[in-house]
Amino acid sequence: MRTVTGQSRRRGAALEEAILQAAVDQLIESGYAGLTMDAVARRAGTNKNALYRRWPDRLSLGIAAYRQIARAVQPPDTGTLREDALEMLRRANRHWSSPLGAILRELLAATGGATAQLTDQSADALAAPWLIILGRAIARGEASPEALHPRVATVAMVLLRNEFITRGVPTAPDDALVEIVDEVYLPLIRNRSL
Repeated sequence: MRTVTGQSRRRGAALEEAILQAAVDQLIESGYAGLTMDAVARRAGTNKNALYRRWPDRLSLGIAAYRQIARAVQPPDTGTLREDALEMLRRANRHWSSPLGAILRELLAATGGATAQLTDQSADALAAPWLIILGRAIARGEASPEALHPRVATVAMVLLRNEFITRGVPTAPDDALVEIVDEVYLPLIRNRSL
């Protein structure tokens, strides 16, 4: 099918990609509060029906757009478990404190705190970077293989998330991150080998 300008009409994956990019742009520009189906449709050069065929509501579209933004990054490899864990928490803290983090916090509030829904990953997949860090620590002799468990691996991140969600802080102070690692995470890892 041809449009008035003679270009092929976008369909399927091409249209979905255009819509998601428009939603990403709108989300970055206006936050979740400013994300509307009308604005995204205009920006994508399509109609709202095309959006609603793919995403039933604004929240679903916002989550899909956030997933586009929040691609997984490689875990740090500083040479020590302590420094790797601190760097992971510092990265997360910077992200949660950034404008994109504000969008994440808005979406978390809208989903009732369902982080897996935002990243479209299982709990095990969310633990992957932490399991990589622990795997490296095991290879270096800093931890025993018994420490390699998804719940153990992610406890530091859960505690940081708790700082943002339950305490409502705009950013966690670095001493809180150090406390999470030194007083909870590392002792938990060490105790798994007993």
